Amino acid sequence: MSTATTPVTVQKVGGRLGAVVSGVRLGGDLPAETVAEIRAALLQHKVVFFRGQDHLDEEAHEAFGRLLGTPVAHPTVPSADGRYSFPIDSDYGGRANQWHSDVTFVPAYPAFSVLRAVVIPPYGGNTLWANTATAYEKLPEPLQALADGLRAVHSNDYDYAALRPGVLPEQLARFREVFASTKFLTEHPVVRVHPETGERTLLLGNFVQRISGLTGADSRALLDLFQGHIERPENTVRWQWQVGDVAIWDNRATQHYGVDDSDDHERKLRRVTIDGDVPVGVDGRSSVLLAPESVPDPAFGIASGDSTTSETSKASPAA
Repeated sequence: MSTATTPVTVQKVGGRLGAVVSGVRLGGDLPAETVAEIRAALLQHKVVFFRGQDHLDEEAHEAFGRLLGTPVAHPTVPSADGRYSFPIDSDYGGRANQWHSDVTFVPAYPAFSVLRAVVIPPYGGNTLWANTATAYEKLPEPLQALADGLRAVHSNDYDYAALRPGVLPEQLARFREVFASTKFLTEHPVVRVHPETGERTLLLGNFVQRISGLTGADSRALLDLFQGHIERPENTVRWQWQVGDVAIWDNRATQHYGVDDSDDHERKLRRVTIDGDVPVGVDGRSSVLLAPESVPDPAFGIASGDSTTSETSKASPAA
């Protein structure tokens, strides 16, 4: 933990997001003032990185996560430790290779994700993050006004093979049998108001099926338009992993992309996600679960959103 001789330092690594935090030994025993410094850096820089955290194991990783909020298991994918440690492993196709925010196919998707590097390939396997707050902020005013009034349907049931043409049969089978075992549909505002910073952020990514109320062609044109602003290079930061690194990001204000360019080399990371709240749009309308009737309990712990006081509303599917 930080001490008088090792003060917490925060150094930016990107113009719009990303910072390295030094002087901290992560774990469940950090003092409240150090946690507050980490949280403040996280809200400001959207993603923060820590080097040299090799001492962390599954238990200590989870204990640190609890300092940021309530851990929550993935709605469909089994954990690596029977609790909250989500496996991101190369042998299961664990590089997303597509821009997304974690688990946006449920209403109260995670607020924070804490990712720990366990095995890193000799080259490749970097992760990129994009700032969805500055992406909105830099939009021309007419496009901001348009985005403010849109809603989009997110789902975990998408054409995985089309997005990953080189996918192996066993990876496709795992996707169908595990990741999409329960098919979720959630309608979110395209622009959510961040509950802690008040910023407006674009809520999109590869889990989006369509813009509510639009035809397929019109929906795709708008999705490509807004997603293109999120992915602009000046709006991103890229991290080259080392064993023992930890990255924490604000999942409500970022998207990320795990680059699948390390050939057949092993890559293993572990993620603990912290429960979030139901997004609210500029017009005050909350996100809505369309299917199933409720978010089922995962294999361990609570369902997404159960640690908050917000109730997930139900509604008929949007047109």
